[in-house]
Amino acid sequence: MSLTPERAPLPRNMIENDMFEEEPDVVDLAKESPSYPIDSDDVVYEPRSSRLLVRGLGENDLDEDEEDYESSARLLGMSFMNRSSNQRSAASSYTRQQHSGSCSRPSTKTTVVGVFILVLVASVFMVIYFVPGCTFSRNGCPKTNSTMNSIYPISTNGEVFPWTELRLPSSVHPVHYNISLYPNLTLMTFQGSVSILVEVLHETKNIVLHSSDMSITKATFEGEEVHVLEYKPWQQIAIKLKDVYKKGQYVLNINYKANLSNSYDGFYNSSYVDTNGTKRVLAATQFEPLAARKAFPCFDEPAFKSTFTIKMTREPMYISLSNMPKVKTTDLKNGLQEDEFEKSVKMSTYLVAFIVAEFVGVSNNVSKTMVSVYAVPDKKDQVQYALDTACKLLDFYNMFFENDYPLRKLDLVAIPDFLAGAMENWGLITFRETTLLVGSNSSSIDKQLVTSVIAHELAHQWFGNLVTMRWWNDLWLNEGFATYMQYMSIETVFPDLDIDTEFLNVRFKAQGKDALNSSHPVSTVVSTPEQVEEMFDSVSYEKVSKQNLSVSEMMNTWTVHKGFPLVTVKRSGIKVTLTQEHFLLNAENSTGDSLWHIPLTYVNDSCSLLSSCKQVFHLKDKTATLKLPSQVKWLKFNFRSDGFYIVHYDEEGWSDLIVALNEDVNVLSSKDRAALINNIFALSRAGKVSFKQVLNLMDYIKNETATAPLTEALFQLGQIYRLLDKRSELNLASRMVSYIDDHFGSLMENQSWDLETSVSNMTLRSALLEMACSLDISNCTVNAKRLFDQWLTSNKTSHFRIPSDLMRTVFKVAAQTDEGWSKLLYTYKHSINDPEKRKTLEALASTQDVRKIIWILQKSLDGSEIQTQEFPLVINTICKNFAGYLYAWDFVKENWDQITQKFPVGSFAIQSIIMSATSQFSTKTHLMEAQNFFSSLGTKGSQMRIVQEAIETIKLNMRWMDNILNTLQNWL
Repeated sequence: MSLTPERAPLPRNMIENDMFEEEPDVVDLAKESPSYPIDSDDVVYEPRSSRLLVRGLGENDLDEDEEDYESSARLLGMSFMNRSSNQRSAASSYTRQQHSGSCSRPSTKTTVVGVFILVLVASVFMVIYFVPGCTFSRNGCPKTNSTMNSIYPISTNGEVFPWTELRLPSSVHPVHYNISLYPNLTLMTFQGSVSILVEVLHETKNIVLHSSDMSITKATFEGEEVHVLEYKPWQQIAIKLKDVYKKGQYVLNINYKANLSNSYDGFYNSSYVDTNGTKRVLAATQFEPLAARKAFPCFDEPAFKSTFTIKMTREPMYISLSNMPKVKTTDLKNGLQEDEFEKSVKMSTYLVAFIVAEFVGVSNNVSKTMVSVYAVPDKKDQVQYALDTACKLLDFYNMFFENDYPLRKLDLVAIPDFLAGAMENWGLITFRETTLLVGSNSSSIDKQLVTSVIAHELAHQWFGNLVTMRWWNDLWLNEGFATYMQYMSIETVFPDLDIDTEFLNVRFKAQGKDALNSSHPVSTVVSTPEQVEEMFDSVSYEKVSKQNLSVSEMMNTWTVHKGFPLVTVKRSGIKVTLTQEHFLLNAENSTGDSLWHIPLTYVNDSCSLLSSCKQVFHLKDKTATLKLPSQVKWLKFNFRSDGFYIVHYDEEGWSDLIVALNEDVNVLSSKDRAALINNIFALSRAGKVSFKQVLNLMDYIKNETATAPLTEALFQLGQIYRLLDKRSELNLASRMVSYIDDHFGSLMENQSWDLETSVSNMTLRSALLEMACSLDISNCTVNAKRLFDQWLTSNKTSHFRIPSDLMRTVFKVAAQTDEGWSKLLYTYKHSINDPEKRKTLEALASTQDVRKIIWILQKSLDGSEIQTQEFPLVINTICKNFAGYLYAWDFVKENWDQITQKFPVGSFAIQSIIMSATSQFSTKTHLMEAQNFFSSLGTKGSQMRIVQEAIETIKLNMRWMDNILNTLQNWL
């Protein structure tokens, strides 16, 4: 799945269900937490292990004790990886610690008194027990059940629910689902029936599966009606069987009804207004990670792979789509039609998908696969680029993996109301309109985004769909490798899109998050739904590197440890001492015991630009020594920033590199220069180098012309400016503007405002001019107003086009006047070009008018005039400016309940909202306010990892500002 784009143990043996003949001791776990932590990874499936599932390999053929727990890296070893022979070690056994030491012997008197008391207490209890009716209470004392040691939850009807885990039991597995659905798009409800062929692996009297937000009207097992219990907190139902069923295959039928979801997960309703002003409705699905259970009762965990046959009843005006090709359409007596789809390949429930909508599409046959792109009728002319791109990438992946895409069709569908960037449903990939549609006015940067998302989702058809993590703790196996393939494939198939620079930026972003104490290992334990949602972050997606080495040799050091290493380089003549440690922006809580296997790459002054110049040294220990030729002047480690680590040099090492750059800016590659800027700012935030050293390096930037280092420098300086601005350090903020003008002003002044074709040039000039206009540097606002007026004069037609990469900058300038803002609002409401629409919305949200800020916050949350899916973007944009950031923070606090009804707790949208609203706080007052608010949310809100990240970021901002203010006073 692609994220929304932004430019932003208690070991217990499983007790079989049929053992419970007596009434167990019970407690409602929704109200009272158990006295032990529920670690689902240690109960049902391989403890602390994740075996990947490959379609058709018979993952249920072995008993659990006999299974070969191969490492994730081994099963992912396709054409470009060495197969691993390592096995992940099983969890160590639990040993109770015995108390040591001796006790003094009690006196005779003490012993006698103690025995007397014990006899007295025992006598009292015997009297209570044997007195008829236990008359110490009005109703007597019920006989307690001392044979049940486990604690069981209470179902909605008051009965005991026969399962105690968040993860489902392994005693029953699905084999095949027959699903029939009828969504009523007038009433926004749906009726469904599911027939599940299940395989009982261990004899049982109960079948436990998932179901959420639906009313079950009837359930039968092998033709006999059965009793259904529900435990809502875990979204589970239990089918109580009349007999003990032994190993074998059986059929479970369930009829149900539900409302189409109003949020963005499950089987949800969506709507849009066409160009005639008519409201159109549709129904679509988003099941990853835990929402298939909202559309049909199922075994909703990725390990329970199965096949599916889907039938969809609809009104004739709509079409329906699902994972597989359509077999036939049947006319029903009530005027409806039923579409039946082919039996699917074996797959996880989160990949099932279906859509009912008024869509149109275009198709092309490639590599024995019919590739189609669907959109609303008004936007049919915007689908051709996506079709051409998908066909080229499908050809590439078929060749590269040497394993053809296994389905006969592949649909890509643009959904008008969709929260994520896209979703890799097998054979039916769903997208935001912004990430799939390309209009005639779209720039190469817009095409870069669309190409990236398509490449990512197509890679998932192998990484994730064909090869699947067993549980969500190894989400990185899906997302990390899909991200890697996304950039690698585009670099090969679409070299003109300059994707390598973007890949560098996402690695910097991932390092920024992974350098926090609140980060997590790539592979980590997740139990609750909120923890599963939170795994969808930049660490899972973007902690990848371009090293092409044996995976098996070093995989564990990079997936089990949280964070990444800092390599410190100290040189004495020809001797170089290399030391590694865990890099943390706040190292106070560092344990310091993590060691990585780091393939260090480096170049020197004699050869520094070509790949052939690169040398490699494998650092596996805490410290190692490297010897150099005597004539080496300087060293640059992490060649082209291909490795996921930060490098710190001693004072002489930094000085040599700074001198070299000032003498010749091209002595290092542009990516190496960008990495030096990124690393020294990160080291400054961590307190490893003084900010004076940062400014020393930045002196060379006046001679810089390349996109990667310039955009990285602008990003870092922009962060400092916004922190100063939010602290009302008006004098220093003004001097920072002067500093930026001094170092970048001439470059900003020389940027063209005409149409540009180079992606690299567009990326650079949009960054330079957006910064210049926001800080009112040079003549930026004058030129922006001129372009906006020309655009209005031409009646927004093709006779005059604002270059797409400059549109956001031009619109943001225009939005600062009442007239400009009103015209942009009209444009937003009537535009059918999605890149233009999104940039218009960002401009509207950049206003300094408080009344407009409050209006746009309200309208984007309630969805009345701005799509609710854009609320995170609105918050992010408003919080960048001084005028609105406190209003946005107050709005988030006051509307938290409504926000979490729209977006799942822990989801990427919630993560974005929280970080946007708090990431520029840097005062004690704001820290206390944030702590008080998040602590008031209760366990679901306050325990989110993103909350910890937000609090940690505020503290780091406070410390960094305190550390650099004096330097800024003296140097700016």
